[in-house]
Amino acid sequence: MKKNSWQGRETHTRSNRRQTYNRRPYQIRNHWSHTESRHEQEWQNSQNPGTSQNEYPSTSSGMCQSSPVPELPGFYYDPEKNRYFRLLPGHNNCNPLTKESIQHRETECQRLKLLEEEEKCMKKTSRSGLNTSIILRKRQLGLFNSFSYCRLIHELKVNCMQRRKIEIESPDSSISGSNNFKLIAADAACERIFTVNDVDHGGCKYGIVDLSGLGKDSLTVEMYDNLYFTNRKVNSVCWASLSHPDSHVLLCLMGIAETLGCASLLPAYLFTSSNSGSTHQLGDQPGMLCSFKISTAWSCAWCLNPQADNCFSTGLTHRVLVTNAMTGHRQTFGTSSDVLAQQFAVQTPVLYNGCRSGEIFSIDIRQRSHKGQGWKAVRLFHNSAITSVNLLKTEQYLMAADMAGQIKLWDLRKLRCVKEYRGHYNEHAILPLHVNEEEGLLTAVGQDCYTRMWSLHDAHLLRTIPSPYPSSKDSIPSVVFSSQLGGTRGVPGLLMAVRQDLYYFSYKTDDPYCLHTKDMDHPTILSD
Repeated sequence: MKKNSWQGRETHTRSNRRQTYNRRPYQIRNHWSHTESRHEQEWQNSQNPGTSQNEYPSTSSGMCQSSPVPELPGFYYDPEKNRYFRLLPGHNNCNPLTKESIQHRETECQRLKLLEEEEKCMKKTSRSGLNTSIILRKRQLGLFNSFSYCRLIHELKVNCMQRRKIEIESPDSSISGSNNFKLIAADAACERIFTVNDVDHGGCKYGIVDLSGLGKDSLTVEMYDNLYFTNRKVNSVCWASLSHPDSHVLLCLMGIAETLGCASLLPAYLFTSSNSGSTHQLGDQPGMLCSFKISTAWSCAWCLNPQADNCFSTGLTHRVLVTNAMTGHRQTFGTSSDVLAQQFAVQTPVLYNGCRSGEIFSIDIRQRSHKGQGWKAVRLFHNSAITSVNLLKTEQYLMAADMAGQIKLWDLRKLRCVKEYRGHYNEHAILPLHVNEEEGLLTAVGQDCYTRMWSLHDAHLLRTIPSPYPSSKDSIPSVVFSSQLGGTRGVPGLLMAVRQDLYYFSYKTDDPYCLHTKDMDHPTILSD
């Protein structure tokens, strides 16, 4: 009797040992929780049709995929080795395994995977079940009108764009590709881009890139620099039409130590080949206009409305300054926060401003009384600092982005949000938006260095483009999207500047379904 009891106790002990050393204990015990989390994720995806699981850079397979096992405080689960590892505080330099290093490894793994898919042309269509033949057949059957057909073809073209590196040529061989691109801004015709490059010893260097050589058979552009503009950091840039369209460039420069910042209006001809390499000082340039010292300038905008001809604005700390470039007359509007983003309307002399407090307000610069807050015509609010404001062509809708990663489309007549574009990532950077209504696209670069493109029509995320370089605060790409990149003969495409390189993403011109928006009538993209 006792012998049998002892054998039973020994058998029970062995079974406990097998249960303790089971290689997959948590996956068996937590099957219900895993199923519940999977159903919850599917429900969230169904509520947000503009996003899908394979479009976010935080999800992947293998090592990059989030583990289904529960998280234990102070431990990290490795899905390849199927075991937990202990984590020490991040400030302990002796421990190479920290949460920051794990996140960086997973992010880099996902970036490399997306780059490999793009090189192998493994991109999937943004909408399941749609391809060129299906869209064409439905169009022939009358199931799609001209607008829907054109929009869907553009979406397919966006997914088929491939990255190609551009060769940069310069009259001075020491200039070409010597410094990192900080930002690029295209003129109205997208024939030139103004570039701001960081220099090694501090400050910024300016230049203009001629895109006329960019085409189907040529991937070479010419870059002209002006080496004496290297003194301060640039916060904002926009093209200005003073003597003729896009004749000047407006710069907002940040102050250094006790030196105030300044706003400078520079003629574009200073960056031609005849002036490249000049040794004149900044204040000695004969074509320079409106270089005045101000407090820290965060943003700038040029007015194209005839009622406020030759006027531009600068968004400062707790005020907005509107200046006439010819007469020097200034108007000052006091605000309760820093003005980080600005844009003028074209049909009326109204200026839209986005503040660090999350407020968006408009100013009619024709009014003379600036007392109180009564001059604020339109007031909208976000929960975080505004980083970009973009008026659509009808000037009835305004697109705004903030530092929480939210992108909202506001109806200025009803003063309410009508669409949200999900997937953008931002925490504290001032990042612009790029709206192209001809193709019905919205483009934005996140702080995670991913370039994302949405459909303006239904806020569907069409494509996520990884950066050619590992993610870092110094490697955030600056992009330009245009319907005619390079001039009137250009095709729709995306220009990306990251570190010292320029990349070109274009529609395939040899495709019979390649569309030119100038040959088609586009109705209003947004409906009430």
